[in-house]
Amino acid sequence: MDNKNSIFIRISSPDKLIWEGEALSLSSVNSQGPFDILPYHANFISIIENQPLKIRTPVKTEQFVFPNCIIYAHGNKVIVFTNL
Repeated sequence: MDNKNSIFIRISSPDKLIWEGEALSLSSVNSQGPFDILPYHANFISIIENQPLKIRTPVKTEQFVFPNCIIYAHGNKVIVFTNL
């Protein structure tokens, strides 16, 4: 995937890596409403509770739902911490 059009995403819990790779976007809903994180997004942090995380790749869309997670976007990377 072309790095100019992708963002690196990692989803992990305290005990394992859940998903990792390059993607086109990450979408979800926080207390303020729906949002999308695209390549080269501004720094961003949010808490997500019982809402789907949708990771769009050129091949498919992956979806995960966790009771709670923290999303941290910085430097064209998105780190998601789950099951805290």
